[in-house]
Formats: sequence, structure tokens, C-alpha cells
Amino acid sequence: MSPEQQLAHLTAGAAKVLSEKELLEKLRLGRPLRVKLGVDPTAPDIHFGHTVALEKLRQFQLLGHQAVLLIGDFTATIGDPSGRSATRPPLTREEVLRNAETYTDQAFKILDKSKTEIVYNGDWFRKMTYEEILRLNSRVTLQQMLQREDFRNRVDSGQEVRLHELQYPIMQGWDSVEIRADVELGGTDQLFNILVGRDLQKEEGQPQQVVMVLPLLEGLDGVRKMSKSYGNYVGVSEPPQEMFGKLMSVSDELMDRYYLLLLGEARDPSGHPMDAKKSLAEKLTARYHGPEAGKEARATWDARFSQRDIGAGAVELPTASLPADTTVLSLSAFAFHAAFGIEKSNSELRKQYITSGSVQLNGEKLTDPNASVEPKPGDILKLSKKHAVRFE
Repeated sequence: MSPEQQLAHLTAGAAKVLSEKELLEKLRLGRPLRVKLGVDPTAPDIHFGHTVALEKLRQFQLLGHQAVLLIGDFTATIGDPSGRSATRPPLTREEVLRNAETYTDQAFKILDKSKTEIVYNGDWFRKMTYEEILRLNSRVTLQQMLQREDFRNRVDSGQEVRLHELQYPIMQGWDSVEIRADVELGGTDQLFNILVGRDLQKEEGQPQQVVMVLPLLEGLDGVRKMSKSYGNYVGVSEPPQEMFGKLMSVSDELMDRYYLLLLGEARDPSGHPMDAKKSLAEKLTARYHGPEAGKEARATWDARFSQRDIGAGAVELPTASLPADTTVLSLSAFAFHAAFGIEKSNSELRKQYITSGSVQLNGEKLTDPNASVEPKPGDILKLSKKHAVRFE
């Protein structure tokens, strides 16, 4: 690609680029750019929301640029305060390194490991003297730190902001100096931290990095950001059938977002939306489990939901344990969550599923949300054309 073509490709899906003009100038240098993505492995597993930045890093990598994956083995012991309303609980370095091992294993399902430079910021922060730390702190003012919305909100509401948290943007910025980053990637909540890196690079006489921040991915509900705490996530290490099934539950609008942010491509508008959704689910399942697993998951899904009588037993359905005394509404919410990891609001369940006749127990429609229902072992609850569950 020409520099102009690369620019159009790389900026697609980004929430903000500071600036496209600078990025184009760097692309015209005719050398591989050093593209930084810093990750703090505060948990062992990652979900699709975490992969948005990894996918963008992969796009740079495929164009011949140098992907630099920075493992925050030092900063993770502090905890990134971005977007947080309270101080993160501290982690030991041993916990961080254990998490880093599984985190990178999953990241390299996206990135080419042989062409990725891996660095640990503990390599320089653990060597710093207290005098060097004070000198680094002197470059940033308290007023600058309090420009951050999350810090300011906590101060205004009387919540604690610990002094070590104020160090985090400075440390992330210094990482960029150490690795001489040309571009830094991050979520929209990382904008302030990445801008600190630009300032520190300028003071060190280095060319300033381009800032590229990416949207926070919506979860399966299409409303809140993807998060395990919301139950609207798809885990990178989830089994193929589970991954495929969850992706088939997204709306058509959200499907387009997933195509762009998770695959770096636009869906074919001439095709049928259902075929496009199957293709999306197959491609993502194949990315994390291999092409054969993707094909098998799609074939199983087609077999399961193309049959008129899903209770015939010809295919295996997801299962859920029998709940206690329940109503049609609470049973539907329970089944969506237990079998598919999907959270549905009561109003959505009433309007889109129950009163419309989609919810059926052994073929009998359950249209009264408040009616009592007592499923038995082996009973099948059909929630929609794409979701059915057998009770154990």
C-alpha cells in the first residue's frame, strides 16, 4: 500500500487520531514504524473488548511495521486508574507475571509472535533511583493530573485518590520514551496518558508519537461496554460452540461494529444479514480455535436451528439446571444468562420474546410474563429462532 492507502486503512474504526497528518508524515519515512500497545495483565483471561487494540496492532504488523507489545509488569502492580471510581486493589509481581503468561498466549492468537517485540516496563522502572523518580515527577503538575475526569470526579465527590495513582500517566508516558514509540494505541480512556507520552518524548528530544485511541467495544447487549461484570462478553478462550452461539445473538447494527473493530473489515452489504452474521461468527471462532473449529461450529449451529423440531434430539442443545419456582419472565432471563451468558432486560424480554410468542416450553407458547411455570428435566425452552435450552 502507498502511505495514503495505509493511512485510510489504519485509521478506519479509530475514535481519534492525533494527528492523521503526523501519521501520514511518519508513513512516508519509508521505514517500519514502532507501534506501541501497553497492556497491564491484571487478569489471566481476555475478552473480545480487549482485542480491539490488538487487532489494530495486527493491521500495522501486516503492513510491515514493528509491533511492540509492552507488558506492564511494574505498572500493573499499581493498577491503571483510567475510568475507575475507586483505587484498584494492588497485585503482587508474581500474580502479574502469571497473568502475563496466559494473556500473551491469547494475544498471540492475533499477533504474529515471531514479528512482535515484547518488552517489560519493570526493566527500567526497577532500576530507577529515587532521585530519578523525583526528576521525572517534576515534569508534570498536579493541575495537569486533575484535568483527568476520573481523578477530578473522585476529588469532587470526596473519594480517595492515592498519590501512587497519580504516577500512572507519568509512567505510561515514560514507557514511550524508553521504547521510542512512533505510534501508541489504546482505548478512548487512555487519551490523557498517551498525551503525557508525547510531552515527555518532546522534552527528551524525540519525535512525538502519534496518538490513536480506539472505541470501547459494546458487549452482546449492544448498550454497555463489554465486561465480565455485565455478563455481556465473549471470552477469547471460550469453547468454539459457545463463542459462535454468543456472536449469533448480536444485533445487525452491532454486527457491523464487530466486523470493523474485531476483523478490520466491512461486511458485504449485498449479502443477507443472517449469512453475514454466520460469517462473522465463523471467522472469529476460526481466529481463536482454527479454521476447522470455525466450520464445525457453523455446521452445528445450522443443524441445531434449521430443524423444525428442536426437541427431536438430533443435535445437542445447551443445558441449564432447573431453577426453583419461577415465572415465564424470570425463567427466560435465567435461561439466556445460564446457557448463553446474555443479559436481557425485563422490558426487552416482555416485548421482543414473550408477548410475541417466541418463548415456548416443549412447543407451547408462553405469552404471559407473570405466569408461573415449572419445567421438568428434559424439557426444552425455546427463547428465539437462535436460542433454545434443555433443562437438566
